[in-house]
Amino acid sequence: MIIPAALLANIINAGTDILTLAEGMDESEFLRSRLARVEIGRLVGVMAINLADLPDAQRQLFAELDWTTWRAIPEQLNTDPATRDEALWFAIRALVPGTLMWLRVYKESAPQLFEFQQG
Repeated sequence: MIIPAALLANIINAGTDILTLAEGMDESEFLRSRLARVEIGRLVGVMAINLADLPDAQRQLFAELDWTTWRAIPEQLNTDPATRDEALWFAIRALVPGTLMWLRVYKESAPQLFEFQQG
């Protein structure tokens, strides 16, 4: 069984990497950068998988996250290039920043959810 704290660490790390890679990029630069699109796509996939792997009880605690969109992301990443690029651009500009913002809020109010337990 994967520890929820490890999943959350993966989500935060992947999201931070996405925002770092896309920093200062406008949509046309993003669409021209094949390497950035590929890596950002991989990282968005990592976030989606790790979010899906969170236990139901934890998902319910994080009610403000856009669960509907996160559940749709894997399918959008495995479709035609235009749909994939549109989903990735939305993730860069809205979904990932919003998710990271809410996870920071949750971490401040319930840090124990993000801590690795000894034992």
